[in-house]
Amino acid sequence: MLGPMDAPPPLSPTRPALPALLGRQVPIEDYAVLGDGHTAALVSRHGSVDWLCLPRFDSDACFAALLGTPEHGRWLLTVRDATEVTRRYRGDSFVLETTYRTPRGTAVVTEAMPLADGRADLVRRVECTHGEVEVEHDWVVRFGYGAVEPWVRHETDVEGCDTIRAVAGPDSLVLRGDRLPRPVGRRHHDLFTLHAGQAVELSLTWVHSWEPVPPRLTVPDRVDATEIAWGVWVRDCTYGGPYREAVVRSLLVLRLLSDVTTGGIVAAATTSLPETFGGERNWDYRFCWLRDASLTLEALLEQGFRDEATQWRDWLVRAVAGDPKDLQIMYRVDGGRRLPEFELDHLPGYAGSRPVRIGNAAVGQVQHDVLGEVMSALAMARDAGLSETADTWSLQRHLVDALAGAWREPDRGIWEVRGDPRHFTHSKVMVWAALDQAVRAVETHGLPGPVDRWRRVREEVRADVMEHGWSAERQTFVQQYGAEHTDASLLQIVHVGFVPPDGPHARGTIAAVREELEVAPGLLLRYRTERTDDGLQGAESPFLACSFWLADALARSDDLAGATEVLDALVPLANDVGMLAEQYDPMTRHMVGNVPQALSHLALVRAAHSHDLAARRAATRVGAC
Repeated sequence: MLGPMDAPPPLSPTRPALPALLGRQVPIEDYAVLGDGHTAALVSRHGSVDWLCLPRFDSDACFAALLGTPEHGRWLLTVRDATEVTRRYRGDSFVLETTYRTPRGTAVVTEAMPLADGRADLVRRVECTHGEVEVEHDWVVRFGYGAVEPWVRHETDVEGCDTIRAVAGPDSLVLRGDRLPRPVGRRHHDLFTLHAGQAVELSLTWVHSWEPVPPRLTVPDRVDATEIAWGVWVRDCTYGGPYREAVVRSLLVLRLLSDVTTGGIVAAATTSLPETFGGERNWDYRFCWLRDASLTLEALLEQGFRDEATQWRDWLVRAVAGDPKDLQIMYRVDGGRRLPEFELDHLPGYAGSRPVRIGNAAVGQVQHDVLGEVMSALAMARDAGLSETADTWSLQRHLVDALAGAWREPDRGIWEVRGDPRHFTHSKVMVWAALDQAVRAVETHGLPGPVDRWRRVREEVRADVMEHGWSAERQTFVQQYGAEHTDASLLQIVHVGFVPPDGPHARGTIAAVREELEVAPGLLLRYRTERTDDGLQGAESPFLACSFWLADALARSDDLAGATEVLDALVPLANDVGMLAEQYDPMTRHMVGNVPQALSHLALVRAAHSHDLAARRAATRVGAC
């Protein structure tokens, strides 16, 4: 374990230069996110929308410069010659304001994806607030992840407004505004000057190519309504501790990554942002992992959001309906099962990181831990007052029964290794958790089920883990049966109650994980790649969710000072608008991996919640004395 908790410096303009491999690539942490409850856009600090899939998270991208160059699609609206660029979200929303200061003037760009109107729009407004500024507008549409150049034509819509419409196959994008760019080669470009008090409004609308263009939006009204809607949703957050700003923003991110129609919760808004610059560890995270979604649900429930629990449970029942043996670890946003993995050879990848993958072959893996997370989340929902229906409990019974007969088989584990299946300790513990929650559902809530069988198998699993997954020599749980090394997922053993959080098994495991996997204060690797055959080449950076799991485990074991030190090191690693990616490189101080990452944000929320509970317990003990 490392020494004193001197936190890595937060991201700043004085951070070290990017690795030479990145070249002119925009750093991952320079992106903010916009969302409308169905999909999300990534916009850079200098106003380039470099990633947008329409109309859903898992649709093809029409702006894919994130994984290539501007020629693969982008929408740039920026102020030239800016000497200072600052940005913020308005209130508790995803209405983004970016302020550009130049030697001659100041301008503010306001942008958002309007919510809950059954459309797919992105609106932007640039206003000069002082002096004069030169604005650059560049519009490059490429459907099919940058592969398809559309047919683009100028039209007049039903309201008599000039538009530019790009059409290819089933997709079309319509650009409208006070001033439209002109065709220049294979793009549309404009350069103009604004003086104090002048503004230009623009809107982008996706619509099926055979459908009429919907009416033009009133930009200020839709922006204001969107800001209010986000604020109304998050105002019931019950957390009041020292990390409230980060918790609220993380809850908003989790909501942004949830489809408001289907209830599906995606793991991230992007694909193929690498775990190592220039490496092959590049995955498509725009799908609904049962594990990640279950943990998200728990984070939301702890903060009082019950409606989301109902919607996600209904999504789950639809998605996994059928034979329990056909259970998948992930699904599409609408519950679809087919996620074939293929590579996009025409894209060079972020910082040359290839392959660029669409779909995810891990969909076919067996991961025994998944049902443990699902059952834990549904148990929390029951405890919060969400009643079971005949269908929802029947589904859980059948899934638990199937797992009770298959738990002795090896699996791929929480990290989806592409090497040989193993007997992962975390997976076995989560099997125990699934059975434990099923037993508790019968004992506490009076639901029907073969409780005697479940109790018996639960104890068999416990005995198996204690015999094969515990190292008496090292006094720690180990990654897999027969190993002596650890894995950060073992920190979750404290979370599910397999052992007492303040007992020797928990404390020994926390200490061993830190000694082996902590590479910077508070920052943990998932596992040592040289000790785990995951079927891939290269290493990876510290995993932020695991790092927050450390804080959570410390808080649950009543090491409040240790949990505080870890959280104080981790929370400042978010970018200037509160976004967290999958991983963080402490050497270059840059984010790595897909963004925004639900697992990172939900782990932050849960760690802060556990920290708050630990602080209350400490205060109670002091008061009792």
